[in-house]
Amino acid sequence: EIKALDGISLEASKGEILGIIGVSGSGKSTLLRILRGVESFDSGEIIVDDVDVKFDSNPYYFRKLREATAIHLQRSFGLWTETALQNVIRKLNGVKYGDEGLTDFNSAYGEFEEEAREILKVVGLEKKADHFAPVLSGGEKQRLIMARQLAKKPKVLLLDEPATMSCPKTKQDILNAIKNINKELGVTVIVVSHLPEVHLYLSDRLVLMENGKVVDEGTPKTIIPKFITDMDAPEPPRPPGEIGEPVIKVTNIDKKFVLLKGGNVLKIEDINFDVKEGEIISLIGQSGAGKTVLLRMMAGLERPDSGDVLFKLNDDWVDMQEPGIIRMKVRRKLGFMHQEFALVHHATIKDQIAGRLGVKGENVIANAKKVAEELDISEQVLDLLYQLTDLPETEAKVKLEKVGLTPDILGELFPSFPETEINKYAEPVFKALDLPLEILERRSYELSGGQKVRATLALILTSKPEVLILDEPFGDLDPITLRIVSNSLKRINKEFNTTILMVSHHVDFIEEVSTRAILMEEGELVMDGNPHKLSEEFIKRCKADYLLGFEELRQQLAGD
Repeated sequence: EIKALDGISLEASKGEILGIIGVSGSGKSTLLRILRGVESFDSGEIIVDDVDVKFDSNPYYFRKLREATAIHLQRSFGLWTETALQNVIRKLNGVKYGDEGLTDFNSAYGEFEEEAREILKVVGLEKKADHFAPVLSGGEKQRLIMARQLAKKPKVLLLDEPATMSCPKTKQDILNAIKNINKELGVTVIVVSHLPEVHLYLSDRLVLMENGKVVDEGTPKTIIPKFITDMDAPEPPRPPGEIGEPVIKVTNIDKKFVLLKGGNVLKIEDINFDVKEGEIISLIGQSGAGKTVLLRMMAGLERPDSGDVLFKLNDDWVDMQEPGIIRMKVRRKLGFMHQEFALVHHATIKDQIAGRLGVKGENVIANAKKVAEELDISEQVLDLLYQLTDLPETEAKVKLEKVGLTPDILGELFPSFPETEINKYAEPVFKALDLPLEILERRSYELSGGQKVRATLALILTSKPEVLILDEPFGDLDPITLRIVSNSLKRINKEFNTTILMVSHHVDFIEEVSTRAILMEEGELVMDGNPHKLSEEFIKRCKADYLLGFEELRQQLAGD
């Protein structure tokens, strides 16, 4: 039994932007859901203008609270597959007549078009009014969702981690839209975020939460230093002299994606670079620059249209486009952590590590080859099946279904490791990640947010991969947890000589962890070098004003 909220009392003035900050698990999202009227509470009362809801009020009053508020969740993309304008018109019609599922738009256009265009203008989407919603960028979709919420004419707009997973340019656009909503419409905004830079740019006043309690409130400049005061000291970086020879070569990579009815949306051209043993390289760039696609091509999960990706295996260079046992041997030494990583909710960490070692442990390939021969599976098909173990679970399942197979085939080819062996493999990795070994016996849902991220890293690192690829898996971590993760990665890099290649939108994280950065723009590699210099250039190109203010505060705190 967890006391999610403990005696919370707060006020928001009309037209104010009130920020709520705290580490993951401090109760921020629960509080927002209660303010929205979709979560029950055990004691207390909520007053929004003339709406008064007590913990034991009947459903009528909770419905009135929902009418007075609107909420936007970080990863919510519930949009109609129509234009941005039609999406807002539908919502306006639904608010007035209780019917959002229009079949005839003619009368609705006449009544609501002008108002819908005004709302789109407030969120900065007036030029995208006639664009098809599914082809909008992630940030544009989030602003369209806000526009639909504004159609309800709420008294209070509740925002849960707006734009946390976005690149700096997208985040700046979303934050500007929030400011404009507040200024132009006078809507009171309550924004939950664990990112100090967001509150410094947005919030008039900031509330600090810990363990379900409000522990302090004041201006962002006074509260943010108190929030980050318990952050661990940064781990020293790896000395530059310890970087080795190239272990990956990317040569003349080209890849074009075409969207039907939309023309070319991404063209990756003429990508050339080497990755040296022991480096920590960050790929940085705006959303849609091609970073994830490049990582997937390097891992052999996506085929380039032309060009080569070569991995060094012993003294030989292996082509990642050629399926077979040799490529399997490379993949066994490779760890890939996707953006949508997930632990198995009810499984123990020990069981999940056993499964991971069944895929990446020693002698796995020889055993799988033997089983494949018995099942009359060729080496090329075996390699393609092995490739699925590096994909997110849902993607792997879809690919298996396309060829009439179930995930059971992977269990036959790559059975779980014996439980008695787990501790031997896990102990050094858990030590480097600062995780107690007793976590092995715990189930995923029993772990904190920071423990879950490090436990997932432990799954990938238990087989001691030589190369670790991270595709923005830490985008929604609070800065205190992120520092723990960055220190863990630096220890892994130094102690196991693991080469790390990652994508991140966290500029502080990039500067702190990376030995080198590569900047991509619209499918092209435009800069390669010092992480600090490239991060500054990236911020400048994104026009990310919200980061500049936070950088000034950080320097001031460092001076103090």
